[in-house]
Amino acid sequence: MAADQEYVLTPAANAAAAPPGLRRRVESYFGINARGTSLRQETLAGLTTFLAMVYSVFVVPSMYGKAGFDTSAVFIAVCLTTAFGSLLMGLWANLPIAIGCAISLTAFTAFDLALGKGMAPPVVLGAIFLMGLVFTAISVTGVRSWILRNLPAGVAHGTGVGIGLFLLLIASNGVGLIVKNPGPGLPVALGHLDSLPALASVVGLAAIFGLERRRVPGSILIVILALSAFGLAFDPHVKFNGIFALPSLAAPGHASLIGAMDLKGALSAAVIPSVLALVMTAVFDATGTIRAVAGQAGQLDEQGRIINGGRALTADSVSSIFSSLFGGAPAAAYIESAAGVAAGAKTGLSSAVVGVLFLALIFLSPLAGLVPAYATAPALMYVGLLMLGSLRRLDMDDMVDAMAGLACAVFIVLSCNIVTGIMLGFCTLVIGRIAAGEWRRLNLGTVGIAAALAVFYLGGWAI
Repeated sequence: MAADQEYVLTPAANAAAAPPGLRRRVESYFGINARGTSLRQETLAGLTTFLAMVYSVFVVPSMYGKAGFDTSAVFIAVCLTTAFGSLLMGLWANLPIAIGCAISLTAFTAFDLALGKGMAPPVVLGAIFLMGLVFTAISVTGVRSWILRNLPAGVAHGTGVGIGLFLLLIASNGVGLIVKNPGPGLPVALGHLDSLPALASVVGLAAIFGLERRRVPGSILIVILALSAFGLAFDPHVKFNGIFALPSLAAPGHASLIGAMDLKGALSAAVIPSVLALVMTAVFDATGTIRAVAGQAGQLDEQGRIINGGRALTADSVSSIFSSLFGGAPAAAYIESAAGVAAGAKTGLSSAVVGVLFLALIFLSPLAGLVPAYATAPALMYVGLLMLGSLRRLDMDDMVDAMAGLACAVFIVLSCNIVTGIMLGFCTLVIGRIAAGEWRRLNLGTVGIAAALAVFYLGGWAI
């Protein structure tokens, strides 16, 4: 793929001359030494990412179950999709970014398409397949790389800050620390600070601060495992239900979802607009996530482009096609990968570890229930705080660019939508440049993206 060549970072040229042994081969293939990491660090970081995103195997089947899908089959599909996408990202793109079934796109396909528009599960899977095809075409042809090249510096850094704030809100809400305000006033309020999940999360976050200050290896993973052990010992909601469980491709009375997609039904005039909405959302949501995590991992070149960017941008789009074939939800890069980056991930080996663990989870599903939300919440909070460091990269001497970046960051968290923040960042930058008499500093790509996003939102197609 010609458009991808400028991003490719091949294994060390002297790999063939490396001493025999699996360890040396792995180190050479992933460039472990060149990126200043180690096999142990990458493995622990991969385990950290896995624990931070394992909740998806419960959330996605739950949402799809309400839409008429067989939850046991969806569980298998989530595991297979995450394994496929993460292994593809790790082995092919060599980046520490895991891929899984996107929660936001899962909610849209389950509640808007299946329940809202009354589509049968096979038609929904057909829509996801079409979305994956278009998404992949956009990635392979270099359109997503073009979007990245036209991403203004302020919006790029603002996206990282906004995602950090978003992670803080998601993690805090997940443990009841910050909740929806049931009365008049601001939309959110302080939850039950004296509850076990909230207290454990705050203590865990503080423990990460201290362990990171002391440079304790695997500190984030230590906190996750310690809180999981605490929950098993003292929390009645955390129960040991065994270790092994045989996978089920279909529950009694349900047909298998593998290959069950209805392409003919998905090609109807009523479904195509929803497919395009899925594509548009995935393009900017996943692209922004990949850019933010790659930047956090230090995997950008001198021009600020993602190392192996072409491959990375193709990996998640191809994963959506794979997911639809197995009965899962649309796939995308997971922002929880930043937890692994904070634990030291710098290569695709950590993503490969995530993929292998999700494959094993097909047979070890009872163990996934031993990791309560308050065990992973401190890791996500810590990562969110780390990502706020992108604020220092904003060029305050260029007021319009910096303010557009801050608008992007703030509205990502206020709207709970990454694409909304990116849209407002682009639009405020373009209008701000014109108002400031700096229109010559705009390029056609930036203006075109801003216009496309504005039409997408004003036309009512946004998810």
